[in-house]
This record gives sequence, C-alpha cells and structure tokens, in this order.
Amino acid sequence: MNKIKKIGVGVFVSISVLISIGFQSNFFEIAKQIDIYTTLFKELNMYYVDEVNPAKLTSNAINHMLQNLDPYTRYYDEQGVEGARIEQSGQYGGIGAITNFKNKTLVIKEILKNSPAEKSGIKAGDKILKIDDFIVKDFEGNGISTLLNGLPNTKIKLQIERQNKKIEVELTRKKVEINPVPYYTMLDAEVGYISFTTFNEKAASEVKKAFLELKDEGMKKLILDVRSNPGGLLMEAVKITNYFIPKDKIVVTTKAKIEKWSDTFKTREEPLDLEIPIAILVNNRSASASEILAGSLQDYDRAVIVGERSFGKGLVQRYRELSYGTQMKLTISKYYTPSGRCIQELDYTNRDEEGNIPKFSDAGREQYKTEIGRTVYGGGGILPDIEIEKPTTTKTTEALFNSDAFLNFVTNYFYEHTTITEPSTFQLGDSDFNSLKLYVSKNNEAFETDTEVEFNKAKKKAISEGLSLDLDKTYSELLKKIQLEKLKELDKNKEEILHKLTEEIVKRYYYDEGVYKQKAAFDNVIIKASSILYDSQKYNSILKI
Repeated sequence: MNKIKKIGVGVFVSISVLISIGFQSNFFEIAKQIDIYTTLFKELNMYYVDEVNPAKLTSNAINHMLQNLDPYTRYYDEQGVEGARIEQSGQYGGIGAITNFKNKTLVIKEILKNSPAEKSGIKAGDKILKIDDFIVKDFEGNGISTLLNGLPNTKIKLQIERQNKKIEVELTRKKVEINPVPYYTMLDAEVGYISFTTFNEKAASEVKKAFLELKDEGMKKLILDVRSNPGGLLMEAVKITNYFIPKDKIVVTTKAKIEKWSDTFKTREEPLDLEIPIAILVNNRSASASEILAGSLQDYDRAVIVGERSFGKGLVQRYRELSYGTQMKLTISKYYTPSGRCIQELDYTNRDEEGNIPKFSDAGREQYKTEIGRTVYGGGGILPDIEIEKPTTTKTTEALFNSDAFLNFVTNYFYEHTTITEPSTFQLGDSDFNSLKLYVSKNNEAFETDTEVEFNKAKKKAISEGLSLDLDKTYSELLKKIQLEKLKELDKNKEEILHKLTEEIVKRYYYDEGVYKQKAAFDNVIIKASSILYDSQKYNSILKI
C-alpha cells in the first residue's frame, strides 16, 4: 500500500514538474520575443536614417501578427475603440451618414432617414473634401471618417463636391441610433415579415416589439429575415431564440481554452409563441449570431430554414482592454448548437505553406440529430431545409460591387431621374443592365479586376526594365480583350447585379424602408418562404422524420 502511495505521489510530482517546466518554458519564450521586439524597435528609433513613426510601426506590426490568426481577432487603437463601442451599442453622436474612404477620397455611400445629413441636404454620392479645417486628401488612413462623429449638439462644417460643384454645409450632430430591425410588416392578411440586420444591444427588444405589433395586426405565420446579417452579441441571439422555444432549453454552448469562458446558455424566460409557423431566411453572408438563431431553431424543429447555406462562423469573440485606452477583440471559444454541431467553415489554424485556409466541410460534414431525429450537418454553416440556389458570385461581379464605377452609376441615375415609382412597383430590366455595362466599359479605371491590376503592374515592370518598346501594341490589344471578357463575365450574374442595382437605386429615394418594400413585392426567397408557410402539409413534413 505504501509503495502504491509513493508511486502515486511520484507520478503527481512528475506531472506537476512537467507542467511547471512547460509553463516556465512558454513564459520564457514570450518574454524572449517581447525583449527582441523591444530592442529591435529601440535600435530602429535611434539609428534609422529617417524619422520613424513609432505608433504606425507598432500598429502595423500588431495587425500583421493578428492577420495570421483569424479575421475576427483585431486590435483597436484609441479611435478604433469608439468604433467598436458604436458597433456593440448601436448608437453614436454623428451626422447619420455611411461613408467609404478610398484613394484619399471620402464618399457618402448612404444617408440615414431623418438624420442631420438628410435634413441638411447631403446626398449619397457626395464627396467630402473638408471636415472643419481638416483636408481629407491629406489623410492616409480611413480614420478621417471618425471626425464626422462627436458629441450630440456639436456643430460641424463640411465642404463637399457634388456633380463637380463645391458646396459648404454646416450641420449639428445628434444622437444617431442604428435600428437593428429596419423594417417589419404584414405581407398579407396572415404572414408577418421581420428583417433585422445586426445583433446589437437593441436587437432582442426591437424584434419583440415588431413581433407583438404584428400579432396585434393578425399575424398567423412569421418570416424572420437574417440574410446578410453578420451577427453580433451572442446573448441577443439567445434572447430572440427564447421567444419561440420553452424556458430552460439549451440554445448554444461555448468551449474555450480558459475553462471559465466555456459556458452553456439556456433560455431564461417564458416564450412569446410556441405554435406560430416560422420560416428563417439565410444566405451566404448570414453569420455568427444569425447562425446561432437559425441553427438552434432548426435543431429544435421549430422553424423551416430557407435560402442559401450560411457563412459558417462558429467562433466567439470577446473584447479585452489593453493599456493606454486601446483594446483587442479576440477569438476565445467555439460555439455549438443544441444538437452539438459547430458550424465553423474555415480552419484558420491549419493554413498551408502558401497561406491558403482549408475548409472543414472539404473533409466531409458530420451528421447530427435534431430533437425529433432529423439529420442536420456540422461544419460549413447552416444548410437550409429548403435550399434556393443561385449562380456563384464571380470575382468580377464582386469587383464591380466594390468599385467606384458601380457607385458612380447609381449616383448618375439618381440625378438623371427626378423620381422613380413606388418601391413595391419599381423594377429594373435588360436596358438598365446594358446601360450599366456600357458605363463601366467607358470607365475602366473605376472598375478594375485583379487580373487588370496585375496586368498593369506587369506593364509598368516591363517599362522599368526597358522591355516595352515592341510590346505596347500587344499590351493594348490584350488589355482590350481582358476588358471584353470582363463584361461577358458580368452576364453570369445578371440577376444578382440587377438585384443589387435596384437596391442601391431605391435606397437613394426611399432609404432602407423602401428597399424592404421592394423586396417584399419581388424577392423570390420571401415569396418561396411565404408559399411554404401557407402549405401546412409541406411545412409539417419538413419538420418531421
């Protein structure tokens, strides 16, 4: 017996020593790397031939380091902290405009209804040249846009350029609230529709408000639209799920390296409704909290999921305060739906030597069971019960949507058309698609694909090496062929491009509310979901084994 005790004590001591050595070794390596960085930075600052910017160098070093982890682990300097706070709370002091900073140009992308920007006459497409005494083109990073925000009731002066004319505008900032539920309505006598775009601190309360109002109007069936909703606060997803499933049910479980950050989140309240038929709309940009909501209701056989396979973000982040008013958002855990599945798609830990990120779904998707025994799948997002396929969005179409040419075409359309019809009747057609193609063909510099960018780099390289004398004609001919192929490539996503173009144009006249009114009338996914809700036999058959 004593011998056994001695062996047990010896094993325990050995394990303790190994853990201690491992911890000390890890701590030493961290201290070593920090010391290397500190001494390197000191040498740079003292002896580098030109002046260095310590803040910029450090920020670049930190951001480059974090890029090798995942896109959600981020560092925020003092200015970025405020942006993160706004993202969580959904409110800030500002002018109520969404901007885009590119090539040292700050452009208004969207104006919020009833905002100071709208009331002062600022339009989407306006270029901001000056903010008070700050000249926009003198700034390097996109931090210039934060100057638009400030305390409510403070004044701000802008110099803007509109259709090649300069205009001076003075306006007063006010508290701007980002409503996570921009639109809800009765589609007909029975089907209610609620769209919400983010899971900020107001999401659950706004969804509840919309649901109860629609119930008062006679709603007997519900469509929840979380397409392109990137997620947000986990607890808001838990609360919204709670509206439709009983108290004390598991909604999501998180598993972290630190035990105290691993948790199980259950419903805490009595539900609002356990019987109403529900369809949840998702697409490939529905992520995180959107997937928790859709996945948990799918696991409890409480809703039919309609649309495309969702994004596949099964990671949870938490903000951590750092020194000097900075902070970091870092991935602390993975989350699992009630059936036990993690829907994370990209395996950031196992990049290959070229930096490519493998997909968990490539190795096969594991099967799980819902509460009544239906088969669902882990890895690679939420697979809809009713999948509505659409052509894959090409890289060329993505480049178009992110281009200045697309934004400029919408702006020109706005100034060429004083009015458009009501959103519920407004549609674009073939002639509009052809007009867009003609416009971008004449403005190639504002719409470049990656191929064109690399091609132009190669041309410049050839010139610098003196190899271009006999190649100019060949380069020009090849570039024209690339541009023709680029236009042909857009035809593959004609429907998607017209949909996006319609959305951006309607927004100029009727704001977000108009976009949803237009969708309610013409969106094929909404129409499909509504038809499923009316077909009770089909709806019930989907939610049975």
